[in-house]
Amino acid sequence: MQAAILKFEKLLNENVNHFPTLSTEVLEAKAAGKWSKKEILGHLTDSAIHNLVRFTEINYLEKPYHHRPYNQIDLVNLNQYQIMDPDELLQLWLVLNKQIVRLMKSVDEKALDYKIVLSDESVIDLRFLMTDYVEHLEHHINQIKS
Repeated sequence: MQAAILKFEKLLNENVNHFPTLSTEVLEAKAAGKWSKKEILGHLTDSAIHNLVRFTEINYLEKPYHHRPYNQIDLVNLNQYQIMDPDELLQLWLVLNKQIVRLMKSVDEKALDYKIVLSDESVIDLRFLMTDYVEHLEHHINQIKS
């Protein structure tokens, strides 16, 4: 888990200063059927919101924990990330992720083995979900940086 946390912190630290260097035109440019870089950051914000809830709830709800999916496209559209102030969006994304880092650093070792049932009935554990969150974040950050 420590490696995932270090990678997570590095991603946050590197990109909190990089994102503001991107022009509005670059952030808002869209290809047909694709999200803009700004909308990708919005998607990462939605992901942070939902995963913060998951990472927290698993500690006190009945086990196994049942993972609730969310409609990513609808959320990006409903939250209007394309027209949101880029600095506000960046701060929202950053603060949510700093809280997730705090939670990951303090999670009980036994809790990492808590079982999570996905919508397709497959089973993972909290360790996998947290590590996968960092990988997902890295994937989308690379899209923003390209």
